[in-house]
Amino acid sequence: MFILYIIFGLILVGAIGLGNSLRVVKQYERGVVFRLGRVTSEPKQPGMTAIVPFVDKLEKVNLQIVTMPIPAQDGITRDNVTVRVDAVIYFKVVDSRKAIVDVEDYQLAVSQVAQTSLRSIIGQSELDDLLTNRERLNQGLAIMIDSPAVDWGVHIDRVEIKDVALPETMKRSMSRQAEAERERRSRVIIADGELQASNKLAQAAEKMADTPSALQLRLLQTIVEVAAERNSTLVLPFPVELLRFLEGNTPKDSAAADSAANASSSDADAPADTAPSDAPDEGDPALTSADLDEMMRALAASVKLTETDPAEESPPTNAPSEEGTDEGGRV
Repeated sequence: MFILYIIFGLILVGAIGLGNSLRVVKQYERGVVFRLGRVTSEPKQPGMTAIVPFVDKLEKVNLQIVTMPIPAQDGITRDNVTVRVDAVIYFKVVDSRKAIVDVEDYQLAVSQVAQTSLRSIIGQSELDDLLTNRERLNQGLAIMIDSPAVDWGVHIDRVEIKDVALPETMKRSMSRQAEAERERRSRVIIADGELQASNKLAQAAEKMADTPSALQLRLLQTIVEVAAERNSTLVLPFPVELLRFLEGNTPKDSAAADSAANASSSDADAPADTAPSDAPDEGDPALTSADLDEMMRALAASVKLTETDPAEESPPTNAPSEEGTDEGGRV
């Protein structure tokens, strides 16, 4: 009976030892074996592995890519703008032995070096680079973090800047800058359109100059388009040539206008029963083109007459009579 107990105890001890000696390493892991405190030559590969119970200690290292957010860091850019930048880092362990032996906690070490490198990148960059040229900054940040991480058996796969938080005053300034830029573009586009339209109008004017009837047809078409809107007022263009004619002849006829004013005042002083000798007869012939020109000149002179002093145009009130008596009744 005693022998059975011994055999049963040995079986139990063997089962416990076998359970302590067998380990399962997953596909994305590697096992680092410490035998009495010393690391064996090669890490254990995925699968079932055996170690010496109570002598060996197995440490598993994850070889998957780790996604670690970098806490937001406050900094001042090279152009003296206060910003708050956060990022994310992707890394993985390529040497499990270094990751276990050479550094106490490789994830904490990577996190700390990522924060300090992010602060350095903020101080070396300008605000425009942080907003528009992030790809170059990401590459520079990855190189800065990867330099010390190589000695820890860690490879930095990628670093991405997530967000750049700006002060409210800077946001308002940037919005005003963007609005001014849009306004500048709109004005340039409008000016370009006006230039193209003027070129087309100049070409059309050259074509119409060769064919005067085209200008009349265009005027009639414009009248039809305006009349289609049922407007009560129709505005027609006034010939510019007539205005130029009046403007060119007004200074020349100023002397004639003065003489006409003097003649009118002398006629007012004359007796009432005298008639002007140069009054036109009713039987004058039809007006000619020379007469029309004289009428236009007279029209310009009349404009000048309206600007003269009204005292010169009014006849004298105390005109002497042909026959009169004195206070005593003497003729």
